[in-house]
Amino acid sequence: MSLLVIGSIAFDKIETPYASRDEAIGGAAVYFSYAAAHFAPIRLIGVIGEDFPGEQIQKLQDLGVDTSGVETAAGETFRWAGRYEADWNTRHTLETRLGVFEHWDPKVPADLRDARYVFLANAAPAVQAKALDQCTNADFVMVDTMNLWIDIAKEDLLALLKRVDGIVLNDEEARMLTGETNLIQAARGVLKLGPKYVVLKKGEHGAFLIGEGVHFSMPAYPVEKVVDPTGAGDCFAGGFMGYVAQAQNTDPTTLKRAMLYGTVTASFCVEGFSVEELERRDRGMVEARFNELLSITSL
Repeated sequence: MSLLVIGSIAFDKIETPYASRDEAIGGAAVYFSYAAAHFAPIRLIGVIGEDFPGEQIQKLQDLGVDTSGVETAAGETFRWAGRYEADWNTRHTLETRLGVFEHWDPKVPADLRDARYVFLANAAPAVQAKALDQCTNADFVMVDTMNLWIDIAKEDLLALLKRVDGIVLNDEEARMLTGETNLIQAARGVLKLGPKYVVLKKGEHGAFLIGEGVHFSMPAYPVEKVVDPTGAGDCFAGGFMGYVAQAQNTDPTTLKRAMLYGTVTASFCVEGFSVEELERRDRGMVEARFNELLSITSL
């Protein structure tokens, strides 16, 4: 049930109306790993600079994450700085320093290439495709993207979508990718581009899944106090893919349950800065909130 994630490892500087953090561990692959580690062994592929502290790698290893695919390159680790408004839906990027991530050439070690479940975290589609070329035994591949790549690398993205089983994106990205304004039509438009499944995130309004033999919609978990929404989407993907890897199938029932687990792990993420809340949660806490969410979504 091995699960491989390929993506960014970073430091974030986060400002909210209520508090801030500097040099907080972040990056799509890190958030994904913290969420997915509740369910399945994780193999992490990424790049860090010479400034990345060993204790952060040790924390990932303590979670059961295989970091043998993390490359150390000469230079600075990827850094991002952002500020959120009080409504949490408005985010301003203050600074992006790609560092060693800018020219990263992903290399999947030979002993990690047999992973059956693969998540291509947000990165340039050409980088994602190069990483996927090295995965020789994947049964289920899911990809994340963003509006930047739809804008500047759409042809590469369209080529990649023909090779994956699923994509996770938000409502704005789905509309931008397909030109459809209605979300259901946009999701169906994405399916026509190649993936078997589309997970469409709607933030505080929940998410829905559409694809082969399944059409499922659910609300977000009602978090009473949001502290930092950074990484919530990556944690959703981690919970989703982690459960799929644990179940070792993509039956409709499994995918629906995976949606709930994704929502649960994302809800923990937003209750603290960086991975603070994820670090202190265990599988029992995940299951308790899963059952609570299940009761909300059932008759």
